[in-house]
This record gives sequence, structure tokens and C-alpha cells, in this order.
Amino acid sequence: MFLFDEVDFVQTQNLPVSDLWYFLPFGYLLTILIEAPILLLGLSSKLSFKQKLLCGIWLTACTYPIVVLVLPTLLFEYSRSQYLAIAEIFAPVAECLIFWLAFRNQHLLETPDWIRSLTAIVVANLASFGLGEALNYYGWFGLF
Repeated sequence: MFLFDEVDFVQTQNLPVSDLWYFLPFGYLLTILIEAPILLLGLSSKLSFKQKLLCGIWLTACTYPIVVLVLPTLLFEYSRSQYLAIAEIFAPVAECLIFWLAFRNQHLLETPDWIRSLTAIVVANLASFGLGEALNYYGWFGLF
């Protein structure tokens, strides 16, 4: 057994695209509920509460549709473990890049602030992944 291959999970990448669209708003809101508090606490204290909250909403808005709609379509025939590896590496890397692009020219953050903020983004993604896997195991609250 390699990671989750043998477990009978709902395989998001094998759902019809219409189901993925149906799931998108629910999953997005749940992801924000998980990630935003982590970012509020974890992002650099040099960022305002409003900036942190906006990051919690905006970073997920940039990557979540790709993880939920695009990658499952592209990786339709791939195993769940391959899909998860690609999606869960893509999301934090892309969000860190977007965060860096947004704040790099503001001269607001110094090296320790960047490390703290990028780490918080990765931790937030790991937390939402972990809870998402737990919810998937127990049946997506009956949605799928």
C-alpha cells in the first residue's frame, strides 16, 4: 500500500466535473475557515490584521480552483497518491510565490518575517490538507 492507494476514499480526481463545481464553494469556505486563523496567527506581525485576513481569503482563492477543478481534470487517470502529491505541493508553493509577489516591493518584511510568513502558509496548507483528508475519510459530510 502506497499512502492512500488501497483505501476506499472518494477520489476527487475521478468525480464528474459537475460534482467538482458543486463541491468548490463548500470546500473553499471550509479551507478558508481552516487556513485563515493559522495565517492570522502565523504571518508576520508587521502585516496588519486586514492584510493577514485578506491573505487568508485571497491566497486560497488563487490556488483552490486549480487544485479542485484543473488538476483533477488533468490527472483523471492518475492514482490518488499522485494527485495528492502534485496538488499538495502545488498549493503551498504557489501561495508562497503569490505572497512574495504581493509584498516583495513594499520593503515591509525582513528575512525572519519572510521565513515566518512562508512557513505559516505551508502550515496552513498542511492543516487544511489534513482536515480535508479526515473529512474525506468520513464521507465529506455526505456531500459525495
